[in-house]
Amino acid sequence: MYLTTRHRKLTALLACAALVCVAAGKLNASSGGRISTSSDEVGAARGADDAARATVRVRYTVDAGRSKFIVRAFAGGALWFKGHDHFVAAKDFEGEAELTPDSVSPASLQMRVRAASLEETRDVFTPQQKQIINKELREIVLEPDKYPEITFKSKDVSGKLEAGVYKVRIGGDLTLHGVTRRVVIPAQVTLDGRGLRARGEFEIERGDFNIKATSAFHGTVRVRDKLKVIFDILAHQI
Repeated sequence: MYLTTRHRKLTALLACAALVCVAAGKLNASSGGRISTSSDEVGAARGADDAARATVRVRYTVDAGRSKFIVRAFAGGALWFKGHDHFVAAKDFEGEAELTPDSVSPASLQMRVRAASLEETRDVFTPQQKQIINKELREIVLEPDKYPEITFKSKDVSGKLEAGVYKVRIGGDLTLHGVTRRVVIPAQVTLDGRGLRARGEFEIERGDFNIKATSAFHGTVRVRDKLKVIFDILAHQI
């Protein structure tokens, strides 16, 4: 009787083990494909999340009070003002930039300058001379009553990121004196916490925008066709 009971227990244990093995085999067979697919889906989802984070743009608004936007007009001809170049600064402007962290693109820049706010800034001119220059800037050169705003809207941005500096070329539409032309603006952009700084310069031809030369004192002051735009823009994250 002892042997018979032992045999029954062994038989029961072997049967249970067999059932467990069969069940495990069926489970692996039936769920193996789904487990593999689930892993693939998780990987794809993580990749999509990483891509989404990489393309999230950070918006910045320009701080006009801390920024500089200057147009340099090179002097030429017989000059009553002793041949000094003009440095005309914008006093009233605003803008917004978008940047993708750790990537050059996508990115964008929009700027709006109130044309009537441009004024001569150089100390080499007397207050009376500056008054004359600024009057002719408004009445002859910029004509803000007709063309109140100077705008730039980017269309494409290219370049590279080196040691934390974005070295970019910003292509877009510059509208000045009622004329819109494509320009490419080289700039160096750096980030500092929630702040952004963009510095650079580019040149335009006065004739391309139908701008007359300033002619203070009845033509004794003239400027050349080439104008250089110099900027040092500070912005903070929105």
